[in-house]
Amino acid sequence: MADDTTDTKSSNQMWGGRFASGPDAIMEEINASIGFDKKLFAQDIRGSIAHATMLAHQGIISAEDKDKIVHGLNTILSEIESGNFEFSRQLEDIHMNVEARLATLIGPAAGRLHTARSRNDQVALDFRLWVKEELQKTEQMLTGLIAAFLDRAEEHAESVMPGFTHLQTAQPVTFGHHCMAYVEMFGRDRSRVRHAIEHLDESPIGAAALAGTGYPIDRHMTAKALGFREPTRNSIDTVSDRDFAIEFLSAAAIAGMHLSRLAEEIVIWSTPQFGFVRLSDAFSTGSSIMPQKKNPDAAELVRAKTGRINGSLVALLTIMKGLPLAYSKDMQEDKEQVFDAAESLELAIAAMTGMVRDMTVNTARMKAAAGSGYSTATDLADWLVREAGLPFRDAHHVTGRAVALAESKGCDLAELPLSDLQAIHADITDKVYDVLTVEASVASRKSFGGTAPSEVRKQIAFWRARN
Repeated sequence: MADDTTDTKSSNQMWGGRFASGPDAIMEEINASIGFDKKLFAQDIRGSIAHATMLAHQGIISAEDKDKIVHGLNTILSEIESGNFEFSRQLEDIHMNVEARLATLIGPAAGRLHTARSRNDQVALDFRLWVKEELQKTEQMLTGLIAAFLDRAEEHAESVMPGFTHLQTAQPVTFGHHCMAYVEMFGRDRSRVRHAIEHLDESPIGAAALAGTGYPIDRHMTAKALGFREPTRNSIDTVSDRDFAIEFLSAAAIAGMHLSRLAEEIVIWSTPQFGFVRLSDAFSTGSSIMPQKKNPDAAELVRAKTGRINGSLVALLTIMKGLPLAYSKDMQEDKEQVFDAAESLELAIAAMTGMVRDMTVNTARMKAAAGSGYSTATDLADWLVREAGLPFRDAHHVTGRAVALAESKGCDLAELPLSDLQAIHADITDKVYDVLTVEASVASRKSFGGTAPSEVRKQIAFWRARN
C-alpha cells in the first residue's frame, strides 16, 4: 500500500498552516483516537458513500467524482476488512485515515468528499450508526435469553421450590414461575433497547460543524440511504448530543444489573448447601488446590461485568455534564466507554443464555427445601379466613402460635396433630391439611400472575406470542 502518512505535519493536519510545527509527543498521544475509533471504519465509509451520492444528486459534485469516491471508499473497506490497511496515529482518527488513503487512491477528487460536512457531524453519524447496530444486536440476544427462560419455565411449570424474601424462605413457588420473573426483567430490558433505537433513529449528517451548511444538500436523502427515520432537526444539538450513547449505557447497566442478580442466584443455588442447580464443566472451573471444588466462574464473571458497565455509564455522564454547546473535544472520550460496555454486555448475555440452557435442575432438592421454614404458614392463615371466618389479623396471630408450636416440637406445620391445632383454635378441622402441602399451596395461587402452574402456563403462552 502507498504511504499515506508522508508530510503529515504540513499537508494532513486539519489546522493546515496555523502552526509552524506539528504537535509534540504528548499532544499527539492525548489527541489521537485512531487506537479505538478505527472500530467505526465500516460506518465511516458507509456514511461517506451516502454523503457523496447525495452531493452528486444535488449537483454539488460531479457524477464522475462521485464514482471515483465510491470506488475508492469500497477499495479502502476491502483493505481494512482484509487487514491490509495501515492506520496512522499521526492522522489522529478514522476519518482522516480514510480520507488520506482516499486521496492516495483517487487524487484530487477525494478532497470534494468533505464538502458540506464537518468531522463533528461525521463522527456523530458514525457513532450513532454503530450504537444503533449494537442495540439491534442486543435486542436479538435478549430475545434469545428470554426464549431460553421460556423453555425452562415450560419444563418446570409444576416444579416446586421455595420462594424467598430477605433470602429467607417465604412461600412455595414453582421454578417455572421463578424463571418467568426473569422473562419479565429481560423483557423490560428489551423494551428499553427498542426505545433507545427509536430515540436515536435520526441522521446527523449535514449538520456540519454546528450551524448547518449553505450548500443545497438533501438531508432526507442521506437519512433514508443510511436507514434513519429522518434527519435531526437542530444542528447545534446534533453535533453536541450523546444521549443515544448514554441511553445505550443506561439500558446496558439495567440489563447488567438483572444479569448480576441472576448470576448471584446461580452462585447460591449451585452451592452444596442449596444444590438446586448444577452447572456443567462448560460453565465451571476447578480449584488449583482443592480437587472437590466446582466453581461457578461464568456466573461470577457475569456478576463482575456489571461493575464495568456501570462505570462506563457514570464516566460518560460525568464527561457530558459540564459541556457547553456545541461540540467539545471531551466528547472523544465517549467511544471507549460504549465499546467496552457493549463487549461486556454481549459476553454476559451470551454466557447467561448458555448457563440457563445448560444447567441441570435438582427438582427433588428444590421440593424438599420448599417445605422448610414453615413456608405454608400463609396458607394456614388464609384457610382460617376462608373456612373459620376469622379476620386476617386474628388468623395471622393463630398461625403464629401454630408455627411456634411446630418449632418447639421440631416438625412441620403439616405434621402437627389435629388436636394440637384445635387447642390453638377450636374451629380448625382436618380439612386444613389439604392446604399445608407445598403442591396445594402453589396450586391455590391462581390470581393473575400468580405461581399456580395454570397461571405460569398462561404467561408462557403470552410471552411466546410476543417473543
